[in-house]
Formats: sequence, C-alpha cells, structure tokens
Amino acid sequence: MHEDQKLVEAITEEMGALFCKGVFTDRTVFRFNVGESSITVAISAESCEVEGVAGEAGCSCRTSAEMFSKIWYDGYRPGIMDFLGGAIKSDAPLLLPQFLRAFGKL
Repeated sequence: MHEDQKLVEAITEEMGALFCKGVFTDRTVFRFNVGESSITVAISAESCEVEGVAGEAGCSCRTSAEMFSKIWYDGYRPGIMDFLGGAIKSDAPLLLPQFLRAFGKL
C-alpha cells in the first residue's frame, strides 16, 4: 500500500470519533486528492460519511500527503502563500477551515 493511501486511511478512521455535530447546516461534500490518493467526505449537521471518490463535490482540494498530515496532526494552519504557491489547490478554500472545525481541528 502506498504511503499516501495509508495516511488517508488513518485519518478517515479517526473522523467518526472526532466529528462535531452542528458545524455544517447543509450537506457539503469535500473531495481531497492527497498525493496519489483520493477521498470524498460528505458532512451534514448530524454526520460525516466517507464516500470513496465518486460524485460531485462542493469543495475539491489537492495537496501533498506531507501538507495534509501537517494540517491534520500538527495543527498547521495554511496561509495565503500556501495557496498562491501551489502547495494547496482548492476551488473553495473558504470551506476548508469549516471542515477542520467539524473535526475539532480548529
């Protein structure tokens, strides 16, 4: 198994236990491309579901496994230069802090 996939699986295993209800009011779908791996997570007011990679996403984000790990485990908060420099690419970057808040990471 590729290291990127191991990281994605480890994080998705934690999501259920960390989920904070009520952060989102409407169902929002996030697609993360982390290195060579992809994951789709649907979040609503009451639940989060890992959905694989199919379907439409309200927010798509591409970054390295190293950056994703830094954000998730080390509390790193990306700045504008991370986006402008291409370390993180997202079509809805303003939703990303809310995603972190839904798992108590912000």
